[in-house]
Amino acid sequence: MTDDNTADLGALFGAADATSFLGLETCDDLTAIDASSAFVGAPCATPYGSVGAYARNGPASLRRAIAALTSNVDRHNFDLGGPTFPDGCRRAVDCGDLPWHDSDFAANRATIRDAIATIAGRGTVPILIGGDDSVPIPMIEAMGQVGSAYTILQIDAHIDWRDSHMGETHGLSSTMRRASELAHIERIIQVGARGIGSGHSSDLEDARAWGAHFFTGPDIHRHGLAPALEQIPKGAKIILCIDIDAMDPSIAPNTIGRSPGGLSYYQMLDLISGAAARGRIAAVDFVEILPEADIDGIGGLTVSRLVAATMGLIARQDGPA
Repeated sequence: MTDDNTADLGALFGAADATSFLGLETCDDLTAIDASSAFVGAPCATPYGSVGAYARNGPASLRRAIAALTSNVDRHNFDLGGPTFPDGCRRAVDCGDLPWHDSDFAANRATIRDAIATIAGRGTVPILIGGDDSVPIPMIEAMGQVGSAYTILQIDAHIDWRDSHMGETHGLSSTMRRASELAHIERIIQVGARGIGSGHSSDLEDARAWGAHFFTGPDIHRHGLAPALEQIPKGAKIILCIDIDAMDPSIAPNTIGRSPGGLSYYQMLDLISGAAARGRIAAVDFVEILPEADIDGIGGLTVSRLVAATMGLIARQDGPA
């Protein structure tokens, strides 16, 4: 029992104290990493001055949220049809949180770029955990050092095509605009936009003129996931950019951009597994995780389980060790 007389379910499941995500092995030397995927915390990249690094506690919150299952990592995962990491597959590792500075944003971006390029260059899929939605910009840039052509599948309540906001061109509202300027990004598919966002109609027009494909939240609820997944070329290398506000706030309240009508857990998981079936996941981010806004740990539970399932899907695409 805990101090407030509530049951400790982690103890019920046999969990041991663990500081890593899901009790996974840790890896401090990125140049020697040997894993199917790597949990990498990025508390900060380029936050707007008006709010600062508001999502800096996101990575730590997911480690806490899944701590009760540290001894169950080998149990049957019904979301995957077997153990999270099947026999013969390389497991994931936890590389801890990257160092960050609350005012030197260029240094933050360089740190993220270097880490992602090193991890991906070792044949390991980085799973970057934010931090606000500026974190993916250097991740996407880094992937150009290890490959020449990628499809981005963005799952987000917002389209992030602002050229600048508050005088900042690398903030969370500009992620897809900056991605569109990179030679190694050949396609952008955006799923889940809904409600009133931060962008203007002209930003949407620019995105469509570039060639981005949009499947809004209402589109998904009315027509399903297949039209969006069919836009992923078969055999594509895929960068998944996942803002957790894509999900309905009833299951992911731990974010700053709550909006009704979001995607369900299994719609999210089916998008990720569907992408893996179409091509090969090369990099992933989960961002806008704000534990201070969570309600009874529901959001942490949802997002941490989704990260674990994503690790399992990547282990399966990685194949036998």
